[in-house]
Amino acid sequence: MTVQIHDGDRWRDVCTLAELQPGRGVAVLMPDAAQVALFRDRAGVLYAVDNLDPFSGAPVLARGLLGSRGERPTLISPMYKQVYDLTDGRCLDEDTTPDGAPAVLRRWPVRLAPEETAA
Repeated sequence: MTVQIHDGDRWRDVCTLAELQPGRGVAVLMPDAAQVALFRDRAGVLYAVDNLDPFSGAPVLARGLLGSRGERPTLISPMYKQVYDLTDGRCLDEDTTPDGAPAVLRRWPVRLAPEETAA
């Protein structure tokens, strides 16, 4: 099974599902040089967000930890430990970054590629 991320124009194959360890992230380089942090949680749900930490400016979110707050799936940054809601990308700890920008991660559409049908 192939994991795909939509880059705004089309779905792109990025890895196989078997290459994603539940609970661990991988960094994916998209054709426009954007870095995406891709995760598979223990229930098999896929998440894709920008890999760039808005507070530190470092491309490290693929090394973050998956967790939850209540029913919401979350990502904890490895830098300053801000927690992001994976359903909408917003930071649950702070509304803005030190430069005043909104503390929100871009979420990327992610899916398993549709199965090929035999002719």
